[in-house]
Amino acid sequence: MLESYVLKFPKVVYSGKDAISKVGQVVQDFGAAKACIVTDAGLLNRGLCDRAVEILEGMGIGVEVIKNCPPEPSYLAVQDVVDEFRGMGADMIVAIGGGSVMDAAKLISVLATDEYSVKDLLDNPGLAHKQVRTLMVPTTAGTGAEATPNAIVAVPEKAVKIGIVNDDLIADAVILDDRMIKDLPRPIAANTGIDALCHAIECYTCVKANPFSDSFALHALDLIINNVVEACDRRDAVEARRAMQLASFYAGIAITASGTTAVHGLSYPLGGRYHIAHGVSNAMLLVPVMRFNQPAIKERLASAYDQCVRGDAEGVDAKAEALVDLLDQIVRHLEIPTSVRELGVEDADLEWLVENGLEQRRLLDNNVRELTADDARAIYQQIM
Repeated sequence: MLESYVLKFPKVVYSGKDAISKVGQVVQDFGAAKACIVTDAGLLNRGLCDRAVEILEGMGIGVEVIKNCPPEPSYLAVQDVVDEFRGMGADMIVAIGGGSVMDAAKLISVLATDEYSVKDLLDNPGLAHKQVRTLMVPTTAGTGAEATPNAIVAVPEKAVKIGIVNDDLIADAVILDDRMIKDLPRPIAANTGIDALCHAIECYTCVKANPFSDSFALHALDLIINNVVEACDRRDAVEARRAMQLASFYAGIAITASGTTAVHGLSYPLGGRYHIAHGVSNAMLLVPVMRFNQPAIKERLASAYDQCVRGDAEGVDAKAEALVDLLDQIVRHLEIPTSVRELGVEDADLEWLVENGLEQRRLLDNNVRELTADDARAIYQQIM
């Protein structure tokens, strides 16, 4: 556990009943005269941006809309969105969407001028400095992008995903309104919900874990373990979905203080080359990586069991095993794929996965156990 640590937050967070009504106040408080809503066509067509537009225009604030944010975007696609924003003259960004939309918005906020490009940030994330204020309004309960300093993009020429990490990517403001997720389809609720679960347990069991990250990670894990199944199975489970929205945010805050590990590290090649959704690839790797790490983190897993499961298992080993078994049961109940074969990965791809997975040093160096090529190979083989 770290002996010196830091916690970073958005400047203001609104949550609870009709939180979206604060959108105009937030934009106004930051002194903006024109807002750009960043979203995707599906969300726009479903009317999830209508209230924000109505409020902003009603307050005399100019509104532009970027609606072409693609899912799991490449850095080239994000650059196209950045270029579109530059001609709008907006002085505030309002991102309404899931992780891909929010990550794109974060990158727009540091690329409003042509000093450097998205590609430049892949090589040197330290170049980024915020040029436009951001407000994040998540429409899923899982990615935690509204809280993190990370933006994930695919790099087609390397067939991997890479995280651009810089504190200036942290949102200036966040609105958590549960109406944004009330009609979330079950597969998306499941994939993003397990992504949040991965954030929470990885942050709690990583090299950089500390009292700040532990507080948020454990609270998030408690909320997720006890609500994710109901939130996915029942569209009318308002309280469970509200709990998942808070858990996603808490887990995102935990990332700012500690960070994710080999689950995310080994998932990046799966998303980059095979376009497997981020939450799906993390879900498939969650249990294999937890079992690999279990000997080194069993005390932490047992502590998490006591706080989040509160079952009748006795002893550190039994509690650790029971928690990992529960994670496995949750993933299977939510019907997330457990084999990459059905998603286009072949046996011949195994060595490529191992090689590229081991290149994710930012994340693997945060894993409590060092992964050798043989270790990574054995983990990937479990999901083949």
